[in-house]
Amino acid sequence: MKTQTIHPKITEVLTETFKVPAVEILPESTMDSLEMDSLAVAEFAVIIKETLGVAADSEKLYKDATLADISAFIDAAVGGEAAGGAVPVSNTR
Repeated sequence: MKTQTIHPKITEVLTETFKVPAVEILPESTMDSLEMDSLAVAEFAVIIKETLGVAADSEKLYKDATLADISAFIDAAVGGEAAGGAVPVSNTR
């Protein structure tokens, strides 16, 4: 599964489950910028595990990670390439 396939799935989950407006879901968006609290991030992680088979707990879905970072992590995990399961985090706050 490639990032081009993963990002639309993330968009679907965020819009349908969490009612995030699709126009706000950009590769550079973070969970924090989408106003996803820690409970929502944990629920998002469970949904990703159930739908994509990727075990990514909320610890791996840092609020500062962009959706592009999260997509890349999921892509690597699906491909079996997740090096330590770390999500790159932007420190631009």
